[in-house]
Amino acid sequence: MKQKECAVLPLPKIALAASDYPRLERLARLAAQKGDLDGIFLISEINRADIVPNDWDDLRSRVTVGSWVTCCTNWGVPRRIVQLAWPEECWSDPARISVLTPLGAALIGLRVGDQMPYILAGCLNVVRVQNVTQSSPNVVPLFRAHRRSKPRDDDPGPTAA
Repeated sequence: MKQKECAVLPLPKIALAASDYPRLERLARLAAQKGDLDGIFLISEINRADIVPNDWDDLRSRVTVGSWVTCCTNWGVPRRIVQLAWPEECWSDPARISVLTPLGAALIGLRVGDQMPYILAGCLNVVRVQNVTQSSPNVVPLFRAHRRSKPRDDDPGPTAA
């Protein structure tokens, strides 16, 4: 009898911002101490991560708390745009994903092209990162900000009626 072969997905290298590390670790440890499986998963991700300075060049291309991420799960369907956030920031916006959820813990520290397995409701899932931005993908600047060298003199200011 031939055994079924199972492909093993290698875990991608991840990097965490030094400024996020203390809060992430504290959050994950408190959750793990209560037996929270998502906290245990986040602790395992933190333990294997490289902690990098906030000004590290590659950090802008990594998923950090506050990043907007375009990703797909389970090999492409459906594509989502989410913002990775702290748990207390997620209650009112469905586009925000807590770092203390299976998907949030899987995303932290990844970069474009990375794939990461995670367990949700007892099922193995895989998330693939397609894009990472540090500002909202839905905000398009209409005007370019520019500074004037001197104030305009033709503005009469408020006038009394």
